[in-house]
Amino acid sequence: RERCGTDVVLGARHGAYPLHLDIPITIAGMSFGALSGPAKEALGRGASEVGTSTTTGDGGMTPEERGQSKQLVYQYLPSRYGMNPDDLRKADAIEVGLGQGAKPGGGGMLLGQKISERVAGMRSLPQGIDQRSACRHPDWTGADDLTIKIRELRELTGWEKPIYIKVGASRTYYDVKLAVNAGADVNDDDGMQGGTAASQSVFIEHVGIPTLGALPQAVQALQELGLHRKPDGVQLIISGGIRNGADVAKALALGADAVSIGTAAMIALGDNDPRWDDEYRAIGSAAGYYDDYQDGRDPTGSSTQDEGLAARFDPVAGGHRLANYLRVLTMEAQTIARACGKAHVTHLEPEDLVALTIEAAAMARVPLAGTNWIPGSSPASVM
Repeated sequence: RERCGTDVVLGARHGAYPLHLDIPITIAGMSFGALSGPAKEALGRGASEVGTSTTTGDGGMTPEERGQSKQLVYQYLPSRYGMNPDDLRKADAIEVGLGQGAKPGGGGMLLGQKISERVAGMRSLPQGIDQRSACRHPDWTGADDLTIKIRELRELTGWEKPIYIKVGASRTYYDVKLAVNAGADVNDDDGMQGGTAASQSVFIEHVGIPTLGALPQAVQALQELGLHRKPDGVQLIISGGIRNGADVAKALALGADAVSIGTAAMIALGDNDPRWDDEYRAIGSAAGYYDDYQDGRDPTGSSTQDEGLAARFDPVAGGHRLANYLRVLTMEAQTIARACGKAHVTHLEPEDLVALTIEAAAMARVPLAGTNWIPGSSPASVM
């Protein structure tokens, strides 16, 4: 019953109005297009209920999401789909996407069956035609260009908004240096499998760095630059593979300031609900196994642009389910922090961790359980 804090402030380095979150768990960018309008509204409702933020994703801001999100991050991607200066000003923070852990070095795709009239209008695209996103900003070739763009975004928004830099964890050390040079408030590091949409399986499974390995590299880079967990430092939000409160606690202990969830949030909303099992089987899947989100045939109505299917989704109920899931994640992280004698979840540190396998010890750079040995360092010894 000892008090254990969970609040976190993101973006105080340069933003005049940083985000004050009640929990260190945010909702990752998932676009209107990839998700239905009611599902986007539910994300805003659920995040607001527990005092955290959600993110627009590619393709612009919907009135439903803005109306139900107390703290909304506007995602600015290479495609510039849905880019609207007025919406940038309405947002509470801006996320500049440089890469995604599920497809580092590769562009995204939204298949034509999900390009409805409304999605096409928001993105200035022809209806029913596959939408392809560039893998990089066409006019950015380095840190100088990014610095200019960051300055433009700050001037556009009156120097009020925190600005995130989202990078896919592939060459993390160099990417983090790029983000720091840009004067970012928050560096959002997206690990392997950190995404949905129409990524190729070979990309999701074999390209990119697992979150467990990416985070220590990012922390090391910031430490060498003297910018990790300092008053004027760069903050880290880690995403990719966060499923439960233990994952949250481990990420915070390894040096993250917050975590972000995407697929897990979709499941919490009600995706793969067993009551739609017959319909999942009718399209060749089953409840608990469906992941063909790009097809736009999700019976729950959460990842589709089919008006009939989307009408099934209740954004109020979905928002409550998401809020309950976020509460459980937070309580689990608090339980672990209390067990380590911490008064706040962000007080967790690498010294609170040991690894159960040699692979995990090597990636996380923490000792193998029962020893003080970190693979790749000095020889093992028994504790």
